[in-house]
Amino acid sequence: MRVGILTSGGDCQALNVTMRGLAKTLYRNVNDIEIIGFLQGYKGLMYEDYKIMKPKDFSGIINIGGTILGTSRCPFKKMRVIEDDFDKVAAMKNTYAKLKLDCLVVLGGNGSIKSANMLSQEGLNVIALPKTIDNDTWGTDYTFGYQSAIDIATTYLDQIHTTAASHNRVFVIEVMGHKVGHICLSAGIASGADVILLPEIPYDIKEVAKAIKTREKNGKKFSIIACAEGALSKEEATLSKKEYKAKVKARNGQSVVYEIAAELEKYIDSEIRVSCIGHAQRGGQPCPYDRMISTQFGVAGARLVMGGDYGKLVILKNNGVTAIPLVESAGKLKYVDAVGAKVKDAKLLGISFGD
Repeated sequence: MRVGILTSGGDCQALNVTMRGLAKTLYRNVNDIEIIGFLQGYKGLMYEDYKIMKPKDFSGIINIGGTILGTSRCPFKKMRVIEDDFDKVAAMKNTYAKLKLDCLVVLGGNGSIKSANMLSQEGLNVIALPKTIDNDTWGTDYTFGYQSAIDIATTYLDQIHTTAASHNRVFVIEVMGHKVGHICLSAGIASGADVILLPEIPYDIKEVAKAIKTREKNGKKFSIIACAEGALSKEEATLSKKEYKAKVKARNGQSVVYEIAAELEKYIDSEIRVSCIGHAQRGGQPCPYDRMISTQFGVAGARLVMGGDYGKLVILKNNGVTAIPLVESAGKLKYVDAVGAKVKDAKLLGISFGD
């Protein structure tokens, strides 16, 4: 049996753990198995850039973040675009056939899963494993990398908390989350943030200012605002997709937290500072929970390979690892439920969402 494996899209802490779980299970349970690792994601599959993996390649990597295979972003919308006479889809199918692969295992997020589903529909045997720190893959309760990102964001917010309290400052802190706010919501609650701003809940800057003033009246001279990078105001929520993209572009790469801080200055007298956690949320060692669940994901992926059960996405549902058809998840996002229990509980606790 020849199994191809690749990691695609943004990196995260538990990619190596998942590959390890997959590979160790296959090596132990299939008598004649060869694993081929494609380098730099789908690009490796396109350009025949790969290496024949050995059992030792998957040893000693359970606590190492990133990916031993490397990764790259290959947007799904460009997969079928022929550039310089290069047909990406045809190239990937040719590599698959040339190497006589029995199946391809893709570790990736939403765009990567859409591409995996496309290759499955093109006739390739494909299995996907849900990787993204954003936890926004539809169909699974959890994506590996999410908890590690929460841990890092929470630690960062904790550290800002003490300096904010010391100087009586208001901090607006950017947390990763362009389209969905799962990391920001979880880390914000875990760190005791006073305001949480999410893409799913458009904010009114006056309501944000009101929450800060209420804290001041109650003797709290500092405030922590956890802000997802895709947070948007109620006015922005009424814009067309084209208009909103133009507004974001006009920021010239500057984070939304600077815009929010500037708007807040019109309503409060407190000293305001901004801070961005950035790519640290993707880096470092995977946390214990990610190591545990990613190992299970890897084993579940290997079980699908051994059973010839292709066209599937491994998922976590109701605390159990199972699988669903790729086509059920591809092209869908799992958003924060703006009226769900997690948000409702946070509001009862006194956290403002600016709405």
